Amino acid sequence: MAIQWFPGHMTSARKKAAETMAITDVVIEVVDARLPEASTNPLVHELRRQRQRPCLKVLNKSDLADPVATREWIAWYDQQPGIKAVAISSKNAGEAARLPGLCQGLAAHRNDNVKPLRMMIMGIPNVGKSTLMNTLVKRRIAKVGDEPAVTKSQQSHQLSVRQWITDTPGLMWPKIEHDSDGYMLAASHAIGRNAIIDEDVAVFLANLLLACYPQRLTERYGLATDGLDGVAVVEGIARRRALRMRGGELDLEKASQALLQDYRDGKFGRVSLETPQTRRIMLSSADAPTLIS
Repeated sequence: MAIQWFPGHMTSARKKAAETMAITDVVIEVVDARLPEASTNPLVHELRRQRQRPCLKVLNKSDLADPVATREWIAWYDQQPGIKAVAISSKNAGEAARLPGLCQGLAAHRNDNVKPLRMMIMGIPNVGKSTLMNTLVKRRIAKVGDEPAVTKSQQSHQLSVRQWITDTPGLMWPKIEHDSDGYMLAASHAIGRNAIIDEDVAVFLANLLLACYPQRLTERYGLATDGLDGVAVVEGIARRRALRMRGGELDLEKASQALLQDYRDGKFGRVSLETPQTRRIMLSSADAPTLIS
């Protein structure tokens, strides 16, 4: 699978983000709690490193992620210099309200009316940045949608006399190094549908669920998973839901879309697509292929 998805506005968004970083005290990097590293943009790390800015790593959508895996990720990130990690659901006002205080702890020198704390929300498309922004400012000022690249421009708002926050468009990067990252991003809708083949992504997701959460497939679709692979799961979904094309053949495209939508909607319960351990195993693989050149 070759994913080629880098909308033109992202080039200008990256340039603008670099300019804003110069006057930012703390970066709030929002990632998907179900795939924290796959949804971490290396460009954000690069920009932070150039300006030596601390990072509050926000594992958003934690209500959809496996809590055991999320705790492992929090511990993993907290061991890294300049990073503090927290898991939230951006729709939960109480959880989101904790973030400015955590940012203040990362920039203690910015705590008066003369030098207000300036925070910057960054992350890839469709991880919940706009929802978080709306929750923090307590009104709808950012467009929200279940599609990548909804936010097209930066916007800043004052949270208090001592705190400002800037929301930025979702940033992708032009080269995804590992196939599994591309599939996880596509499954989670961080990449537009015009760049992927739903059946390929669905088969990947089905194989992952078979390996880690087989009972969830049984509960959702009534499938006996023993001996099945990802292709057989998609075929089974098509049969169970009577998804057929003219002529009677199984409609694997619709079955794939059903599986992907069920995952995106949390119909399998709280599942995570990667853990620190599976990440280490993937990175240690000598033949990890390149998706985009």
